[in-house]
Amino acid sequence: MLLNGLAALPALTIPLSFTVTSASAQTDPLPSWNDGPTKASIVDFVTRVTTQGGPDFVAPAERTAVFDNDGTLWVEQPMYVQLAFVLDRVKALAPQNPGWKTKQPFKAVLGGDMRALAASGEQGLMQLIGTTHSGMTSEEFAKIATDWLATARHPRFKRPYTELVYQPMLELLAHLRANGFKTYIVSGGGVEFMRPWTERVYGIPPEQVLGSSIKTQFEMRDGSPVIFRLPQINFIDDKAGKPVGINQQIGRRPIAAFGNSDGDLEMLQWTTLSGGPRFGLIVHHTDAEREYAYDRQSHFGKLDKALDAAAVNKWTVVDMKRDWKKIFPFEG
Repeated sequence: MLLNGLAALPALTIPLSFTVTSASAQTDPLPSWNDGPTKASIVDFVTRVTTQGGPDFVAPAERTAVFDNDGTLWVEQPMYVQLAFVLDRVKALAPQNPGWKTKQPFKAVLGGDMRALAASGEQGLMQLIGTTHSGMTSEEFAKIATDWLATARHPRFKRPYTELVYQPMLELLAHLRANGFKTYIVSGGGVEFMRPWTERVYGIPPEQVLGSSIKTQFEMRDGSPVIFRLPQINFIDDKAGKPVGINQQIGRRPIAAFGNSDGDLEMLQWTTLSGGPRFGLIVHHTDAEREYAYDRQSHFGKLDKALDAAAVNKWTVVDMKRDWKKIFPFEG
């Protein structure tokens, strides 16, 4: 997922911080959504599955909803946030590793050569992740990620990334929870990269965050128990990995799934292509003025097969430009 976009990147630096936004307590549970078929499909589904005695009623214990993160809940352009974190970590660690100036793929990162970095392939990317995300405890990594997120800024909007969450999706999360849904994040991003801040930003606690992971092991250090991070990939929570992760960690098939790219296709299929009331939604980025416009040819968040599947499977497709009154919480 990260590799596809590396060659297209002209620059490296990117940023993040924390903001909490709650849905407006108004009669309209989705005030940032324009009235129309998209909004109506959401409201209708929630009403049907929560109307006791109705034909589509779903018991609260079974009201599970899963959300992709990048491009579904927050900005993923011009690159995935965690990729920006990886690149910045390489630069931060470079003074202690002078040999990186002549060693790929570190040389490519330090020189801003995205083509050379992309040419290093999956092996090169895994080497970067293994080096920048391991050799520390989980608590130490959480602090590093948190500190980075608190100071990083988006290159276009000049704001912390956690201010670049989608206000309509925050309202949707709140509306679902108000109606007895348990909401989960199921992301290709690193699970320990996300868990320190998702509760503060989305109201989703760390135990309800699923993501990719590296291997860890239990150790006693100076008489204290720790979880130590190893330079080996454990699980990739993307594409077909998403339903596998949901089955392993949630143990219940969701009745609603929300994504924005081909990386979410299998999660949407797993959620919706079975009996009973089901709901699938895709966020289609169509607003270049207020955010970004991209789909089939994008290096990040490519939406091609899933867009075609949406028409066949009757998933709701959000036209960001048409359906959202505002995109970010800070907009007037």
